[in-house]
Amino acid sequence: MKIAEIRELTTADLKERVETEKVKLHQMMLNHAISPLEDPSQIKKLRKTIARMLTILRERELNN
Repeated sequence: MKIAEIRELTTADLKERVETEKVKLHQMMLNHAISPLEDPSQIKKLRKTIARMLTILRERELNN
């Protein structure tokens, strides 16, 4: 998910999306521990996406 797409989301949607992405990351890491993923870089990409979302949330928090 690109930064422009993240900025278009409302704060409530963004918080909900962060939670679902965290669950997805946890599940992906668990699956990777059991049997390796075909593309382990997906974990890294998902972590960065979550970080981007949290950064936008923090920016909005500071601007209000």
